[in-house]
Amino acid sequence: METKSPRVIFFSYLIPSLIGMILMAINILVDGLFVSHGVGDRALAGVNIAVPIYSILLSISLWIGMGGATLYSIKMGEGEPHKANAIFTQAIIAAIGIVASIIALSLAFEKEMAYFFGASDAIYPYVHDYLHYILLFGLVFIIENILSIFVRNDGNPVLATISLVVAALLNIVLNYIFIFHLHLGVKGAAFATIIATFIGIVVLLTHFLKPTNLRLVKTRLEPKVVMQVLTIGLPSFIVEASAAVIVIAYNMTFSHFVGEVGITSFAVINYVHVVFIMIFIGVGAALQPITSYHYGARLFERLNVFVRIAVITGFVIGASAFILGLVANDWIIALFGIDNPKVAAYTRSGIVLFFSGYLFLGVNMVIAEFYQSIEKIRLATIIIMMRSLILFLPLLWLLPTYFGARSIWLAFPIAEGLTMLGIFGYVTMKKRSGK
Repeated sequence: METKSPRVIFFSYLIPSLIGMILMAINILVDGLFVSHGVGDRALAGVNIAVPIYSILLSISLWIGMGGATLYSIKMGEGEPHKANAIFTQAIIAAIGIVASIIALSLAFEKEMAYFFGASDAIYPYVHDYLHYILLFGLVFIIENILSIFVRNDGNPVLATISLVVAALLNIVLNYIFIFHLHLGVKGAAFATIIATFIGIVVLLTHFLKPTNLRLVKTRLEPKVVMQVLTIGLPSFIVEASAAVIVIAYNMTFSHFVGEVGITSFAVINYVHVVFIMIFIGVGAALQPITSYHYGARLFERLNVFVRIAVITGFVIGASAFILGLVANDWIIALFGIDNPKVAAYTRSGIVLFFSGYLFLGVNMVIAEFYQSIEKIRLATIIIMMRSLILFLPLLWLLPTYFGARSIWLAFPIAEGLTMLGIFGYVTMKKRSGK
């Protein structure tokens, strides 16, 4: 970590991280593709309405996982392995306790929650079939994601990637069997995701079959440590939780201004959006253990080199995604088997406008992840809140009110662009002040 070329180290973490995150996104994307082709448009819209619950569960695992793993890597960099493992153990215990409580509450108000998220009477049966089982087995997703984050921070990004490869491939096979052969419908998509994720956990557990720094130790929950974990991990939680809020807000806005055509169009674009979000998270996830270690070891010059490489990488990926939206929008629509001409036309214009946000999103997420990894939580939180809530939510209502239904798609790129301008303004100001 301290002697190899920064570029070599970064890409040794980036490539497995990107592969892992892409495959994690494929687990969600495949559900959408199989449901769309095997069950129908309304089923696709129903699963998309239920996906925010999956995002909320994932956000909690990222909250505790990224917070705990950042603290773990800092302690390893400071040469305190026992404290690092106590943090790992407490993170696992805290995650199980918090998530189990949320799942119990969600199951008690399952129907009310589905309608609040944008379900209609026609779509609700599909929402329920997916949502119910995702909630019942929610702890499986939490444990898998936290283990993956810690295994990567323990110097084994390849195994973390292998677990996701196995889970993604198994999810594809099981989706095909459950939906097209056993005719289980939306339930089949949920079963496939649950079983595949459980097998991913089994793969991750092989990390502990050989001598390793990471292990569970005898400890008790220390409120101070848990608060540190939750504080450091807060930006990661906000990233994923706000993604759920964005989906819910979009569904509600499309329902109000466009109707079922808008909800179905957004479902298509959102499934593709999940893939790109995961890629950008992958860039940040590759940067996090490296910068946390260098921050703990006080190697600040090398740390800055890693940040520059990551920012350039994030922008290049974002620009590539935007170009893909310009040249391949018809292919994306065809991929989901959309044959309704109104849905196809509205989706086509939406892809071009919505994808322009990727020019800014990659940079914003990398910078936020960097500040989080060096314990500058306030800065990371401000960036995430600006792009996902403070700017986005007002734009989502104001744009269609004054400029028509097509402008709904512009809320995302405008919010991201203004956030990036704010970041560069802040960085420029800090450089001029010499801080």
